[in-house]
Amino acid sequence: MSVFLGIDIGTSGTKTLAIDSSGKILSDASASYPAYHPQPLWSEQDPEDWWNATVKTVRSAIKSAKLRPADVRAIGLSGQMHGSVFLDKKNRVIRRALLWNDQRTAAECEEIEQRAGGRKALIKMVANPALTGFTAPKILWLRNHEPRNFDKLAKVLLPKDDVRRRLTGEYATEVSDASGMLLLDVAKRDWSTKLLGKLELDRELFATCYESEDVTGNLTAEAAKQLGLTTDCVVVGGAGDCAANGIGTGIVRSGALSASIGTSGVMFVHSDEVQIDPAGRLHTFCHAVRGKWHLMGVSLAAGGSLEWFVQQLCPELVAMQKKRDPYAALNAEASAVAAGSEGLFFLPYLAGERTPHADPLARGSFVGLTLKHGRGHCVRSIMEGVCYALRDSLEIMKELHVPVKQIRVSGGGAKSPFWRQLQADIFGQAVSTINTEQGPALGVALLAAVGAGEYKDIVEACKATIHTVETNNVTRTAKQFYDRAFPEYQQLYRSLKDDFVRINRLQS
Repeated sequence: MSVFLGIDIGTSGTKTLAIDSSGKILSDASASYPAYHPQPLWSEQDPEDWWNATVKTVRSAIKSAKLRPADVRAIGLSGQMHGSVFLDKKNRVIRRALLWNDQRTAAECEEIEQRAGGRKALIKMVANPALTGFTAPKILWLRNHEPRNFDKLAKVLLPKDDVRRRLTGEYATEVSDASGMLLLDVAKRDWSTKLLGKLELDRELFATCYESEDVTGNLTAEAAKQLGLTTDCVVVGGAGDCAANGIGTGIVRSGALSASIGTSGVMFVHSDEVQIDPAGRLHTFCHAVRGKWHLMGVSLAAGGSLEWFVQQLCPELVAMQKKRDPYAALNAEASAVAAGSEGLFFLPYLAGERTPHADPLARGSFVGLTLKHGRGHCVRSIMEGVCYALRDSLEIMKELHVPVKQIRVSGGGAKSPFWRQLQADIFGQAVSTINTEQGPALGVALLAAVGAGEYKDIVEACKATIHTVETNNVTRTAKQFYDRAFPEYQQLYRSLKDDFVRINRLQS
């Protein structure tokens, strides 16, 4: 029996998924761990927690599926992007890892742009602007604020790649995750020696870079013993969580786009060529498809906006959730309201915003409230606002002439028929669900199958295992309305941008 594992090292927990050679899911297991916030806007985790969760979930998934150690031929790794694991010469973790949502590095982002010769020069080198979540600013922060720790530094690894080190003994990464470090020449798919020189960072700090389906090593005897596997099991490059989700939803050919609404919202589109947004609004990263790329726009509080509304403003629904899903109840109320929520708009900037504004000071806002508006109006306006925010990314993709012929929806926003229809009407294109909801873990399990020789390439693997199930077509009258309303939504941010700055000063 040939079995392939996908391990996704997330922010809230780690998930391990086991599939057979046909892509059938045999078992899965999850384990959670804490994050630490020693100061406001700081976010850290202990890499040892990731390893312990990996061991626990792998052993659990193997036991649940009643597998023999030799059945597992290959492992693929996915993980939260941008995080920094700082190691000394003896592979000891120097300090807790700084995560993707850590916001302490604003000054270091400015330093990077200055050293690079400006924002445009930086984008030309690594395809993206400096953002606080990326890895490079974290390394400079360590140098600037913890010089004693920086002096100990021998390697900087991403979260999934530190788990790989524990599995194989190798310092290895792959192009999709490395793209988010702000140190990779995305066009050439290797480290940017030019930027490293300007930042005075040694190339030896970083792992060898592979393609996502390449084998990066075998399990060591010690790791195999801990996991209950054999040293014949190989570990492939894998992918950062967004690219892994792209694989797991079948976004592996030109024209395919994934719209994922979870806590955040992600618009992820495949590209056969390097296509860079000169304004830096979209991320351009290497895809987990060999020799291909993807563009990505991110809204930081998509499903998170609706979750905030439920948890903070609907206590009676939360109290009754064992009897009825609060989200189903609110969906019913929202669907009874006319398109446009009778003039009510919602800006889903509860955590600031990334695409297209890159504005950490942006704030969530209801605009247009009247005495007539009720809870259903508020809920519908939240859902519409999230779709508008994702359409911002879609419009930039069209501006850059990136083909979008098919949209596949996933996450919590795909489970609601009403929200799926809103996406179709606001995007102005049909949207389709797929036959799986396993996302990143499935994506890297398929990459493992490719690396083990089960499939010719990841395109063949996705074609064999992932297909569309249900399609929501565009409602013509609704589309016409939203096409008129969308520019008004966009104008609201421009009108409020300076107010957000003043509100932040007042709050401070």
